[in-house]
Amino acid sequence: MDALAQVKFFTPDTNWIWYASEFDGEDFFFGLVSGFEVELGYFSLNELREARGPLGLPIERDVYFEPKTLRDLMKMHRQSRKMD
Repeated sequence: MDALAQVKFFTPDTNWIWYASEFDGEDFFFGLVSGFEVELGYFSLNELREARGPLGLPIERDVYFEPKTLRDLMKMHRQSRKMD
C-alpha cells in the first residue's frame, strides 16, 4: 500500500480511474482501480486503449497527475464514496 502510483488513467465521460504503481513492460499494470468498487488489481494497457466510455470517448492519461501512495488514493476514493 506504500507503493507510489506513477500514472493515472481516466475516462472523461465516467467516474472510472486507474492508477498504476507497477508495469510489466509489455501490457499489464498493477495498481488501484476506482470504478464500481475501489480495489487493487491488474489491468491491461491494451484493454485501456480499446475501451470507450458511454459517449465513445477513449481513456486518457492524466499528464498533470502527481505520484501518490496507493494507501492515500484508496482512502481518498473511499471517503468520496461515503459522501455520495
